[in-house]
Amino acid sequence: MVDVDKAVVAKLKKGENHFEILVDCEKAIDFRKGKIDNLDDVLATNDIFKDVKKGEKASNLEKFFGTDDSREIAKIIIKEGEVQLTAEYKGKLRDEKKRRIVSLISRGCINPDTNAPHPPQRIESVIEEAKVKIDEFKSADEQVNDIINKIRVILPIKYEIRELAIRIPSAHAGKCYSVFRQYGKVLKEEWQNDGSLVAVIEVPAGIQEELFDKLNSIAHGEVESKILNVKG
Repeated sequence: MVDVDKAVVAKLKKGENHFEILVDCEKAIDFRKGKIDNLDDVLATNDIFKDVKKGEKASNLEKFFGTDDSREIAKIIIKEGEVQLTAEYKGKLRDEKKRRIVSLISRGCINPDTNAPHPPQRIESVIEEAKVKIDEFKSADEQVNDIINKIRVILPIKYEIRELAIRIPSAHAGKCYSVFRQYGKVLKEEWQNDGSLVAVIEVPAGIQEELFDKLNSIAHGEVESKILNVKG
């Protein structure tokens, strides 16, 4: 069981009735996501409360949950209800979202002055400099465009998708094909009579160099490529 002094409230409302339990914040979230299944690692007590602060226990549980088994009810409250988040856990969520956002910007954007991607460390420092607030409850994808606009006043940056035509010699075509799938969207592929592969793929501009480095390491520098189209 969890230390009661470190526990937070998880609650569920059914009509005008409130049901509350005491849980470990992070482990309750993990339980909801199916990452852990041992309820003893989550609960501070097996009691179901009407009001935790007042110490009032809930009654008529079977009427609302179809069972009076407190542990089964606790599972329902955790999975369907609201878990109070600690400041520490919110900070952890923000850090995770920031790392994801930095990765998205680094891989999808370039410096328009050099046509090269910005290093992740530079993007992270600019996010701090611009005092950008990361919302721990929104996905990174939902926030990234707004954040790009906010840091643009400090950092020259441009989001760009590139359509590339790439030719791989027959000896290396099989291995390189799997790399296409990892780095971009394959729009077209043609296997030539000599066994070579010609493909048209769409990739974020920031990872074009990384893609070519990977392909050339496999094909020993024998990759041929051309930019067909650029979309902002």
